[in-house]
Amino acid sequence: TDSATITIVNHQNIMKNHRIAAVCLALAVSISLTAQHRADRQSLNDENSFSMILLGDPQGYTKYDINQPILELCTAWIADNIDRLNIEAALCTGDLVEQNENITMNRKMLNQTSREMWESASRSFARLDNKLPYIIGCGNHDYGYKSSENGRTKFPEYFPFERNSCWRDIIVSDYPNRNGDISIENAAFEFKAGPGSPAALEAWGPILVICAEFAPRDEVLEWARKLCTSDRFKDHKVFFITHSFLYQRSASRTDNEKYKIRPANWGAQIWEKFVKVTPNVRFVICGHTGKPGEFEDSVAYRCDLNDAGVSVHQMMFNVQIVGGGWEGNGGDGWLRILEFMPDGKTLKVSTYSPLFGISPSTKHLAHRDGECDRFDIVF
Repeated sequence: TDSATITIVNHQNIMKNHRIAAVCLALAVSISLTAQHRADRQSLNDENSFSMILLGDPQGYTKYDINQPILELCTAWIADNIDRLNIEAALCTGDLVEQNENITMNRKMLNQTSREMWESASRSFARLDNKLPYIIGCGNHDYGYKSSENGRTKFPEYFPFERNSCWRDIIVSDYPNRNGDISIENAAFEFKAGPGSPAALEAWGPILVICAEFAPRDEVLEWARKLCTSDRFKDHKVFFITHSFLYQRSASRTDNEKYKIRPANWGAQIWEKFVKVTPNVRFVICGHTGKPGEFEDSVAYRCDLNDAGVSVHQMMFNVQIVGGGWEGNGGDGWLRILEFMPDGKTLKVSTYSPLFGISPSTKHLAHRDGECDRFDIVF
């Protein structure tokens, strides 16, 4: 009798478990059927490609509280597409804030204190922490009090190396900032193929991405040059991110800017002292310049031969005035998808806005297709 009772109880438990499992399955199916449908999911041109996502100067987002969610949307979109777009890194041209250290607010141009702006930038990039490396070329507004009166910066306080585990295995070198502090303001990151990597990463060979402080000092450029030409990295393709390098439209190089921060090198000097004389620097990315007007007033591109006779591609991307001018929404969410093709030499550039893409009502506006918006760069 005891054995029969146990058998009945066990059978009842099994049936109960089956019913629970069925309910869970039905609930899961229900959730999947009602989950968010992305209005405009992006895809690579080739599933074997990898990509990097480029963000322009974010200061227009962080300086107004009403604009701050747009930057968070951009970084959330990047995090959501890491696997879909085989994203290896996010790149940013700097000017995370409008003013580095100021509590007296000029209401004609912002409504946030410097601390509130830094907190906004930190909160936005936190969506990528421990998921993806992001590399930032700090800008003039990230230094001094209002705009690079000196080398003071809150960047190391809000972006310490330890906050993002994705930096740990790829950082290969760093150089102290203007205050003598170790910071990822001047740092080098290595990207190379590994188990499970997209085929394109193997085809492109190892890539070294170097970021440098605003108007980098001679010693920073010399550190970068020696690193690039060392036995370990002389065969790497080097991508260099610095804030000030090209003017909009004309793509002439910046020079003799009137900031008080010293010593300093502008675009013309960076080209002569580092880019032109370093054989494996292949790509320079910057932000900084721009003016209200057409979209073409927020971007620039040029290509020149270095001393080794190798093409160096140079691109400026700074869309902070696109969403309504200097005091607009900060840039309409525009970013660039840099797709590295499996042929190991073609980089497809496209310009996309998650702000427009998130809604079926505006997704037809989410892509720009002009000559300066969608083009190929061949290395």
